[in-house]
This record gives sequence, structure tokens and C-alpha cells, in this order.
Amino acid sequence: MDLEELLKETLEELLNKLEVDYTKIEITEEEKGSFDLNIKSENPSLLIGYHGETIQALQHILKTLVWKKAQNEQFNIMVDVDDYRKRQEENIMNLAERKIDTVRKTGRQQKLPPMSPYLRRKVHMLCMSPGYDDVETFSEDEGDHRYIIIKLKN
Repeated sequence: MDLEELLKETLEELLNKLEVDYTKIEITEEEKGSFDLNIKSENPSLLIGYHGETIQALQHILKTLVWKKAQNEQFNIMVDVDDYRKRQEENIMNLAERKIDTVRKTGRQQKLPPMSPYLRRKVHMLCMSPGYDDVETFSEDEGDHRYIIIKLKN
């Protein structure tokens, strides 16, 4: 059984044991060993949870279960429900773009709201891409309160 089949089968098993209804599971392999799993559901808020905490827990449990079955094979997964995380990522990237414009117009640094390590990394990567040579980012604070500051390079 390949890793994609194992992920789907294990996620289906997990959702059934949790007695959570879903209509479909879509899996795409973004790059070798990195999978995006999107659960389609009639009641997405049950699976998403408060600020995506339930998705995060589900992802952790799934990765642990599959990792044991896959004999410690290396892989990454991102679990989503009805594209919640995808929309969240798009919103954060749009906000980052607006903050970058403000920094460029005013010269004053801008602060983004606290976000997950994954989303912070995405913003940092955006600001390191071509066309953003005039700005830099850094993270401040601890844990769930960690946020990004965007400022002009000196």
C-alpha cells in the first residue's frame, strides 16, 4: 500500500471512529512526501474547531498513526476541512501584502496578528521572494502570541 492510500484509509478510519460525517476526502501530493488532505463535510465547523484547533489535533493524530504504520517513513501532511486553511492562508497573505504597501508608503513598521508557525513561515518566505528586496520580517513574542513585524530594510 502506498503512502497516499495509507493516509486516506487511516483518515477514513479515524473519522468513522470519531463518528464524524464527511462527504469526501481529497488528497494531493504537493511534492514528494508532502500531502495535502482536504475533508469535505456537511458540518465543517465541528472538524475545524476554535481557530482550527480541531484540525491541528486531527492532523497530529493522523500523522502519528500513519507514521507507525509506514515504518517511520518520512512525510509531511496538511489536513484541511472545506479549504478552511487554504482560505486562511490566502487572507493572511493578502493582509501581509497590504501591510507591505503601508510600510513602503509610510516607512513605519507594521505588525501582523499572532499566527501559526506555518503561516509565519509563509509570510517570511513571501518577503524573501523577488520584488520584496526593500522589506524584511522578524518574529516576536512566544508561543501562541508570536507575531511578525514587517519593516523597511536599512
